[in-house]
Amino acid sequence: MATLTIAANISSNDVAYSASGAAWLVLSAANDYLIFSNGSSTIIDGATLPSQSALQQAGIVLNGTQQIVPKYFIADASLNRLWDIDLMGNQNKRYVLAFNFSASTASEPVLELWDDSTLLTVAGTTLGADTPSNSWWVGVVTTAALPGTNWTGSTLAGSGDGHYLLLNNGSGALSASATLYVNLKIVVPASAITATSATPVFAVKYASN
Repeated sequence: MATLTIAANISSNDVAYSASGAAWLVLSAANDYLIFSNGSSTIIDGATLPSQSALQQAGIVLNGTQQIVPKYFIADASLNRLWDIDLMGNQNKRYVLAFNFSASTASEPVLELWDDSTLLTVAGTTLGADTPSNSWWVGVVTTAALPGTNWTGSTLAGSGDGHYLLLNNGSGALSASATLYVNLKIVVPASAITATSATPVFAVKYASN
């Protein structure tokens, strides 16, 4: 039976999960979470977990133009600190998030985003307000190659066609243990005029042998 470990690259080295020079943080799916931000003097690598007020002050300022969020952090609940995911975002970087499967699978793993743990709705503003093509969340599978400069990827929201990631690049179930890689970015549309907060849930679905 395949088990899954998810890790984030917390270094500036674009190297694989098990490579020399790698610095990967294994995530606690139940406790750790992703923060996206403009950054500030308190929303920085190594800082303690911020207050809601500090997050709001370092948030993206809506200005009527499309913006790509520049800074991404993992909030590490066990250590009460932020880790900068330096390579995440609109960058030509390959080894950013790692999905490590311990054995073969009976189906191809997919990555989906939902409003909450019920995995039923995508009504949240950042998930497109029930229109997945309008989701702010964009992802690309980078296991085989770099994503390219200003990569396009797929908008992520729910389980509709084209709005989730096939983690094995559409090649089907895993025939053996494997580590698969993804990069993410958040693209705030020019049409966004009302401030919002979001806590979407990432779900990786697969069948085990």
